[in-house]
Parts: sequence; structure tokens; C-alpha cells
Amino acid sequence: FYSSSCPKAESIVRSTVESHFNQDSTLAAALLRLHFHDCFVQGCDASVLIDTPSSERKAVPNLGLRGFQVIDDAKSQLEALCPGVVSCADILALAARDSVDLSGGPSWGVGTGRRDGRISLSSEASNLPSPFDSVAIQQQKFAAKGLDDHDLVTLVGAHSIGQTDCLFMRYRLYNFTASGTADPTISQSFLGTLQSLCSKDGDGSKRVALDKDSQFKFDSSFFKNLRNGNGILESDQRLWGDSSTRRIVDNYAGSIRGLLGFRFNFEFPKAMIKMSSIEVKSGAQGEIRKVCSKIN
Repeated sequence: FYSSSCPKAESIVRSTVESHFNQDSTLAAALLRLHFHDCFVQGCDASVLIDTPSSERKAVPNLGLRGFQVIDDAKSQLEALCPGVVSCADILALAARDSVDLSGGPSWGVGTGRRDGRISLSSEASNLPSPFDSVAIQQQKFAAKGLDDHDLVTLVGAHSIGQTDCLFMRYRLYNFTASGTADPTISQSFLGTLQSLCSKDGDGSKRVALDKDSQFKFDSSFFKNLRNGNGILESDQRLWGDSSTRRIVDNYAGSIRGLLGFRFNFEFPKAMIKMSSIEVKSGAQGEIRKVCSKIN
């Protein structure tokens, strides 16, 4: 889309993401999450970047979002080179792809030409998937965006990189459903490790890796963890417990080493391309923001 209007667009986004990533590799997961949270509300239109008192950024599910400075950095470079040409929504989609690639995951061609939305309301962010959702609720939220069970499990594989706060999983460790005991789906051998990471009355903002084996490497070990009862978020672990999603998790967890891990690398780009096309705005439906956090 930018081949004649701003031919360096993709390489500028790539080099910006890379320079930030080299200083802080946790930004890869943050940028991937930023794109995902953007697409689920008002479509992939960079509405999550708008910073006003009532915008999406202020909604509870979005309070932990990070990586805004990477997008702003790329945007200011692109504005200097090709003013008013490259949308913030496209920068987000490209940065998500580059983040996965830099983390050792697959790369893919990102279609560009999205326009930036002018509407951003925190009240609309309630349809974002939550770590407390049952599989049925997760399926419903994804289906509302045109994504099926296969896309759901595949996209949750983004948790191969990244972290969460003790706050979002500690309830599973001590008094699950007011039983006085831990969530029975957590493997006994892993429970002690988690309890030492997240003590009962400790710091709720302490970080826990979502993939205990390789939190900075984008790979299929996340699915092996679910199969072995080593999932961190309840919503993730439930994907193994539910018959409608278990087979997909099992495929990615793969018993034949290497071969089926490769399948996840093949399927993830397809699911991302599908997700990054949700309710895309074009033509007069949107604008090209000059500053990503403000409507023109």
C-alpha cells in the first residue's frame, strides 16, 4: 500500500521496534498485546492509542498496556519522512508482526492501508477477553469478531511470550472457588513453584512468565504447558479442559518433536492476518492521525 507513497514505511517500523526490543525484550509481548486489544474494540483502527479521559486506554482491561512509546517513535519518524501518509493502525499491525519475528517466531506479510478511527470509548472495552473467562465466553467473544475456535487457540498462543501479574492468577493458588485449596487443574509439581512466586498476601504486581520454559522465545512450549497442567491464567488452562478446544491445543503441543511445533508457526500467521483485518476502516471511514494519541 505504501510502495510508492512511503516505500520505507515497513523498514522504519521494523528498525524502531528492533532498537526498543534490544533494550527491553519484554516490549515484544507488549506490542503484540497492544495490537490485539486494538482490534477487539472498534476494529484494527488504533483507537486504543487515543489518550483522553474516557478513551479505551482508560478501561480496566487496558490499564496494563505498554509499548505506546515504540509506536509514537515510529510515527514521528514516518511523519518526518512521509507526512500524513502512514496510519497508526498500520504501524500497530506491523509492530506486532516484527515483535513475533524478533522473538524467534514466524514472520508474515501484513496487508496495509488501514485508516485510523475517530472513536475511542472505555465503555466499549468490556468485550475484551479476560483471564477469568470460561471457554464458552472466550468462544463467544472471538466469534463476535469472526474468529473461530481454531483462531482462538492459535491467537492465545501469543502467551508464548509475555508475563502477567500475580494479581490475575493468585486466586488459583490458595482458595480457588472458596474451596480453601488450589485449582485442581494446576499440576502438583508446579503448584509449589507458583506459590513461591506469588505468596498469599504478597505483592500483587509481581510478574510471572506466561510460559515457564521460554518466556522470551516465541514457540509452542506454551501448549505443552497447558497439556501438563502448567498454564498460568485460568482462561488458558481451561482450553485444555474443554473438549471443543483440547484437540487444537494437543495438536500444537505435539508428541512428535519439532514437527508439530512447526504447525503452530504455520498457523499463527494465518490467524494474525485474519485478526488484523477485523472491521478495518478505509477511505472516508477514518483518517491518518498526525499524532497517534490524538484525533486530528
